[in-house]
Amino acid sequence: MRSATPRYSASDFDVQPLMLYYEVTQACDLVCRHCRASAQEHAHPGELGTELSKALIEQAAGFDRPPVLVLTGGDPLKRADLFDLIRHASDAGLQVALTPSATPLATADALHRAKEAGVSRLGISLDGADAETHDSFRGWQGSFDRTLQMLDHARQHDLPVQINTTITRRNLDQIDDIAELLSAEGIAMWSVFFLIPVGRGIDEQRISPEEYEIAFERLWQQSQRRPFGIKTTEAPHYRRFVLRRNGDPLAEPAGATHAARGRTHRAPLGVRDGRGVMFVSHTGEIYPAGFLPLKCGRFPQDSIVDIYQHHPTFVALRDAAQLKGKCGTCDYNDICGGSRSRAFAVTGDPLAAEPDCVYDSCGTGDGVIQVTTTR
Repeated sequence: MRSATPRYSASDFDVQPLMLYYEVTQACDLVCRHCRASAQEHAHPGELGTELSKALIEQAAGFDRPPVLVLTGGDPLKRADLFDLIRHASDAGLQVALTPSATPLATADALHRAKEAGVSRLGISLDGADAETHDSFRGWQGSFDRTLQMLDHARQHDLPVQINTTITRRNLDQIDDIAELLSAEGIAMWSVFFLIPVGRGIDEQRISPEEYEIAFERLWQQSQRRPFGIKTTEAPHYRRFVLRRNGDPLAEPAGATHAARGRTHRAPLGVRDGRGVMFVSHTGEIYPAGFLPLKCGRFPQDSIVDIYQHHPTFVALRDAAQLKGKCGTCDYNDICGGSRSRAFAVTGDPLAAEPDCVYDSCGTGDGVIQVTTTR
């Protein structure tokens, strides 16, 4: 087994990803309204089998600095060989994270087996501060309660947890309430996703650019007093928001205990779709990110190492000078760069300007439109 992976830095962007997401299956028993994968009840017949999945894992371990391997779905617990794959990845020297769905499959025993096999972190979704909101997202009454049970099981097994929350119009006004709920759950990180209109998410209502600033302000305020880290996914312009308030987007949680420090796994500034991130689908298709459906190759015919390092799409996404519109001239384009997935989903061009950002460094003032709201 390899020794501990050296710390990833911005100099690694061109040669290896920090995060490799492997969608081990699209099978899932939930019908989430914003599901990127449009997951189905049963596995696709073309899903990579055990041996090919192990070969993919071995290839991932071949990067000079192996990425964190995130086994996602669908619901990874729908795969009978899941624990074998986890063990294979751990033995290859990879850090392994798992994103199980909140269904009856997510038992205390299943999470214990995952940890014993080598999982070092769980990603668990929570999309509302109450059962009504969360369960309406997930398409299953009881999902909220199951999620809280999973958090309890994770604590019992000392498994660090990242909570993933997708912000839409359904829950924009619950950001503070969700933060309050999570403060007692002992999580390491709260990753707040901002909707990309792909998969079933096409029919979900994303918030306006001005409402992002409202959300960012609430997240910034919460980050000052909660014991867990807060970051955004598919909203890299939150980094700009924090920096303009003289904050540090990579700071440790303000209220973290000594034992919790160092468990937030902060990525260096500048990570975005195709730049520190890559995604392999359940059938082996290789993409810059799970939300960016630009196929760049297919495993096992293509090497994921070669695709990440040399495919023109990945190369372009890593080059801030190729960004267009206001992202191309923005003061923060190298450390932010906007969501390339959202740009593609909305405009058809992955290098277009981030459509949900109000900031314009060539405009007047700071580009932020002042908006007031009531709760």
